[in-house]
This record gives sequence, C-alpha cells and structure tokens, in this order.
Amino acid sequence: MGFINKIGAGLKKTRDSLMGSVNSMLHSFTKIDKELFEELEEILIMADVGAATSARLCEALRKKVKERGVTDPQKVKGLLAETVAEMLRGGQEMKFFTKPSVILVIGVNGVGKTTTIGKLAAKYKAEGNKVVLGAADTFRAAAIEQLDIWAERAGVDIIKHSQGADPAAVVFDTIAAAKARSADIIICDTAGRLHNKKNLMDELSKIGRIIERELPQADKEILLVLDATTGQNAVNQAREFKSAAGITGIVLTKLDGTARGGVVLAIREDLDVPVKFIGVGEGIDDLQPFDPDNFAAALFGV
Repeated sequence: MGFINKIGAGLKKTRDSLMGSVNSMLHSFTKIDKELFEELEEILIMADVGAATSARLCEALRKKVKERGVTDPQKVKGLLAETVAEMLRGGQEMKFFTKPSVILVIGVNGVGKTTTIGKLAAKYKAEGNKVVLGAADTFRAAAIEQLDIWAERAGVDIIKHSQGADPAAVVFDTIAAAKARSADIIICDTAGRLHNKKNLMDELSKIGRIIERELPQADKEILLVLDATTGQNAVNQAREFKSAAGITGIVLTKLDGTARGGVVLAIREDLDVPVKFIGVGEGIDDLQPFDPDNFAAALFGV
C-alpha cells in the first residue's frame, strides 16, 4: 500500500465521522453565510479540533471565501482542506546533520511509546543508518524487556541496565557505545511519568546535561508520544509535558483507531508543537513522517 493510501486508510474513521457531518451540513445550505460557519465550527469542535482552533480555522476559511468570491457551499470542503494544510505546515521535519544525532522519547504508559521507538529504529536503519537504542526508562522492567524485543526485531543495538538503574547512566553508556560503534542515531526511551512533574523535570534535566557534556554539538529531538484515541486528553498531556520537558515534536499513535483525528490540529495550533510522525497501523512500517498536505487531503477526501 502506498504512502498516501496508507494515510487515507488510517484516517478512515476520522474522515467518515468528520466528513459525514460536513457533507450533510453543506448539502443543507444553498449559500455561504454566518450560519454555515457556525455549524461548521460546531462540527470541528466535536471532532476534537478544539474550540479555539476551530474558531481560528473558520475565521481563516471565511477570509478565503471572501477573497476568492466563493458562493457555492460545496466548494467549502476543498478550501477547508487547503486551510488545514496551511495551519499544520512547519517544523515537521527531523533535522539531523550531526553524527550521532539524538532522539529522546517520552510518553505515559499505554500510548505506544516502546512500539514507536522500535518503529523509528526500523525506519532509520532501513534508510542506511546505524542506530543504537538506550533503555533509559528504568522505572518498569517491562519497558526494558519490550525495547529489547523491538531492538532485535529492528536489527539494532541496545544498551540497557537493570530495573531501577539511574536513567542518566544508561544514556551515558548509550552515548559511549554509539561513539565507539560510529552510530548515526541514538534513540533513548525515557521516563513518561507525570504524577510528579518535579521528578520528571529533574530526570530529563540530568539526561540533558549528560548529552550536552558528551555530545555538545549533537542535533537533538525530544518527541512526545500521544494516543490519538484519547482526544482532548492528549492535548492536555502535551500541554503538561511541554511545560515539564521542552518537547520539540509529537508522535501521534493509534490514529487508525479513532474518529478524533482533529486532535492533530488542536496540538499544532494550541500548543505550537509540530506533529513529526503519525501511527496509522500496527505494522513496523506504519509509523509515517507527518505530511500536512497528504494528511489534509486524506482527512477531507479531496
């Protein structure tokens, strides 16, 4: 299945829910007026786009309609997709120029964090990179074991300590191994516990200091993994993690299992954090780099 088809299939539940409502609404109007935009805004809010983002989206759409002299309600769908793509653009690229570059991955239990790391490792290895994983979420033995399985599946090296070990020590050893093995990319699993933000901040700060000391010039990404099926709860999680950990991007998983795909817009607009990858299936290659134009086209079926 091609990239665009995979995105389209993955967004089926969201598209069917959102566009079913949008199409039904547009067919009930013979002209574009204030009432049409009010109804559209309500539909977007119900799709977990969020109230503030829905209002901004409708305002941008209203300006487009006026500037282009559009009068046919059926043409609103195409303009809507265009506007969504514009709002989502910017910052989605992973910019790695150093060797090694570092990815820190965080996220609460159950969002697909370990699976995401495994899929990232497989993706970068398939592109010809030497990848080393660091099992620095030492809070749970299961997290270390799961990452070990993914490392074997992806065919990459892993550095691990025992449960309860100092996460920063794991990162230190991972960096040392990556240097010795001339690795291109380091991917570290890190703590995702939000019940005590101070501990999380302290832990990530310590890891950050290790990286700065050992790899002062390295390009670094801090990716937060979120479960799309949780809708606005995912936005709230992102807000908490952004204040605690200074995230640079979002990985949105389980997008194929929800009608709440509008949460992508809410995260991008409300938090000004770009979505870097989306999960659109269970396969090892179903973690896709986020493309705003393909996403908007698949979401609105245009």
